[in-house]
Amino acid sequence: MSAKPKKSKTMLSKDPKAKPVVFKGRDGLGAYIHDPAAFSPATVIFYDESYVAIKDLFPKSSVHTLLLPRSPMNLLHPVNAFEDADFLAATRVEADKLRTLVAKELRRRYGKFSKQDQVREQALNGEIEVPEGEDLPAGRDWEKEVMVGVHAHPSMDHLHVHVISRDRCSERLKHRTHYNSFTTPFFVPLDAFPLRKDDPRWHPGREGYLDRDLKCWRCGEEFGRSFVKLKEHLAVEFEEWKRE
Repeated sequence: MSAKPKKSKTMLSKDPKAKPVVFKGRDGLGAYIHDPAAFSPATVIFYDESYVAIKDLFPKSSVHTLLLPRSPMNLLHPVNAFEDADFLAATRVEADKLRTLVAKELRRRYGKFSKQDQVREQALNGEIEVPEGEDLPAGRDWEKEVMVGVHAHPSMDHLHVHVISRDRCSERLKHRTHYNSFTTPFFVPLDAFPLRKDDPRWHPGREGYLDRDLKCWRCGEEFGRSFVKLKEHLAVEFEEWKRE
């Protein structure tokens, strides 16, 4: 049986004499960088001349977004790109903006379940009165439930920062590599950059992060190599996490 052809995206230039630009395989994110306006607002969250924020088409948590730089730096490995202090600072600003949006989406979806958000929800529903001039109760800090970082060995050619909820609840989370790429040092927080030259995350393959035994991100229970049992456990943990 022949292999299925990889999906590609062809972008037409505004110049009628220009050749179409084709993005496929590992180059797929280039389409969003090249012309974010060509995509639906259901996919592109925001963009300007420097960055594009999109929803991940293959989410590994209930809310999973990507931040894409629109500069020549986006073709560098993130470990190298983030040695540039100005680029790192600018990316952190945009990532923080996206983290705030992801946190708001988590609150919208799960605030009604969360014990920490109960008083806030009651105020929103008019069940308790908020004195005039005072803000709503702060409630749960959903930004703490959002991870921001990159993979030590990215799967796509264009630099992309994952801004993703912690819950690991997604049908697209299908095997150990998917899971370990976000729950081991293979996932490098943006705050960790620039990496020291002796940081082992420069060599993720040598460290074997993706091949590690499975461990629950929330309670630490170990599942060895059984991804099926882990997935069953994650469904339970997801419900508990929502109720915190």
